[in-house]
Amino acid sequence: MARYTPEQLLKRNASVWTDIQIILAPVQFLLFVAGVTITALYQNALFVPGIYWVSLAILFKTLFFALLFITGMFFEKEIFNKWVYSKEFLWEDIGSTIAAAFHLLYFILAFLGYPEHVLIWEAFLAYLTYVLNALQYLTRILLEKHHERKLKIDGQI
Repeated sequence: MARYTPEQLLKRNASVWTDIQIILAPVQFLLFVAGVTITALYQNALFVPGIYWVSLAILFKTLFFALLFITGMFFEKEIFNKWVYSKEFLWEDIGSTIAAAFHLLYFILAFLGYPEHVLIWEAFLAYLTYVLNALQYLTRILLEKHHERKLKIDGQI
């Protein structure tokens, strides 16, 4: 199912927000890899001396996730004329909201004084929601690239 009309594809390809997303997404992935690595090392008592490093890693990941979500809102507004939850991006936005909630939940649990083992598993859960959401985005990107090639072959763009 195509998400973009030919006119929207032209807007998407010309948008500065597309370029920003293309730059930020791989950086967020690197922060994810670093965060999962730090969390796994700490959980196994290898090289990471304290929960502080786990918290710092998920903090940077959460802040970057928020930055990507906000720039994505500008993208969505420019292309679909809706800040968030446009019908074309509904499932991606729902996935992002769920992932953001699980990232923030880590800090709520830490503030409430939950034990470290709970925080570690919550961090892994937050990272898992990111992976599932990222896979959803990648699937849609691949489908849209296929759709775009078809439109180019048909001379519609």
